[in-house]
Amino acid sequence: MTNRSVRAVFISDIHLANPNSQVTLLAEFLRTTDMETLYLLGDIVDLWKLSTRKGRWSRQHEAILKLILAKANNGTKVVYVPGNHDPFFRHFADTTLGPISVEHEAIHTAATGERYLLLHGDRFDDDIYCGHFWWHLGEWAYESIVTLNRYLNRVRFLFGKPYWSLPGALKVRSKKARAYIESFETRVIQYAQSQGVQGVICGHIHQGTLRVSDGFVYANDGDWVESCTALLEHHDGSLELLQVPHNATAPGTRLHPAMAPEPGIAMSNQTR
Repeated sequence: MTNRSVRAVFISDIHLANPNSQVTLLAEFLRTTDMETLYLLGDIVDLWKLSTRKGRWSRQHEAILKLILAKANNGTKVVYVPGNHDPFFRHFADTTLGPISVEHEAIHTAATGERYLLLHGDRFDDDIYCGHFWWHLGEWAYESIVTLNRYLNRVRFLFGKPYWSLPGALKVRSKKARAYIESFETRVIQYAQSQGVQGVICGHIHQGTLRVSDGFVYANDGDWVESCTALLEHHDGSLELLQVPHNATAPGTRLHPAMAPEPGIAMSNQTR
């Protein structure tokens, strides 16, 4: 039964076929959320994992695609902006895959009139590229840490301990990780501002964020591998970043606000 109604939902980095994809939590979120528009901002299916035979496709992963298609067939507008882990689908940009529209980039107009540029974010990788070896090492290290974190939290759950994010803790402590994130955000914002919009919504770096700086909105909807976050636009045009608690069981309380702009600041036409 749907218990949440919003104007738009923005999600990315689901990484279906990746064993670390949090498909159970995502399925519950999709089942309990009704939206006019659903934006899929890249890395929905992890084709990299499938191509290297490290992926694992299951009925739970297939169920996510069926839920998305069911929403599209029942009146929800679904827009798909492929990312670097599912680049094959960029060949279908500016066309449709059944009821789903595919775009290289998209523009979302909020209820209050603000226009947001939507993209995955990997187009800026060349600008902050650290070298072939270090890039692959970083990918391997992140996957290893996320996998370790999954097993670690299984043990914590057995002892009644709440979910704890090892990748998140390491990101906070790593100067290189913070520098990479800051560089990424700067380039995304500069590009979006050059497009004449009032904000940008992206994914790619698995770092959910929602903030307003000098009247410009930067939002990253996070991921569904580790943080399990989604960006919502409510019917009044306000934005909210939500995170699904990993160990929550009470129906209707799985999501809680993570970060949101102050009312009247991010979404008000008067502040532009």
